[in-house]
Amino acid sequence: MSSDQLTRRGLLQGSAVLAAAAPTLSAAAPTPKTSGANAMMPVELTVNGREVHLQLDPRTSLLDALREHLHLTGTKKGCDHGQCGACTVIVEGRRINSCLTLAVMHDGEKVTTIEGLGTPDHLHAMQKAFIVHDGYQCGYCTPGQICSAVSVLEEIEAGIPSHVTADLNDVAISDAELRERMSGNICRCAAYPNIIAAMRDVAGEAKA
Repeated sequence: MSSDQLTRRGLLQGSAVLAAAAPTLSAAAPTPKTSGANAMMPVELTVNGREVHLQLDPRTSLLDALREHLHLTGTKKGCDHGQCGACTVIVEGRRINSCLTLAVMHDGEKVTTIEGLGTPDHLHAMQKAFIVHDGYQCGYCTPGQICSAVSVLEEIEAGIPSHVTADLNDVAISDAELRERMSGNICRCAAYPNIIAAMRDVAGEAKA
């Protein structure tokens, strides 16, 4: 019993010494600090045909760069988790969720937002079709819907198949194809049938 008690006492004493020394050890190795200026990175983008030069925190999403730094607020922030599609833009000809990608990852690339597709005086064909077919209600998701719809028709024209494509050698427009490809763009107002009608109209495949 005596030997066991001494061992236990020694263990407790050793633990106390280590606990007392821990703050000293931590203070001896301070964490290096990075100044705000050093954290910024240069980013060059061509947005809607215009070259822009930005100094950004490398953690800045492409969505925040567009909205907060370039004041292109047509691109909407919905879920900020890549689940709703409201932030969809076109980068180098492909649609992406701008909330899920960092601006620095697209240095030197071309970005098209809803503002770059058309203007009030010169609307894009898809914008006109959305108006004609009432492809929106509250309008919050509409910029992302239109950017995605434009890209979807280009994907089909390029022969890129989707999950529901029946014949990989003949990628054709159908309601099933359009719904599948647009499934990443959520419309809480449920204007989906009208969105499909607008897309068919632009594609020249309008139903009688």
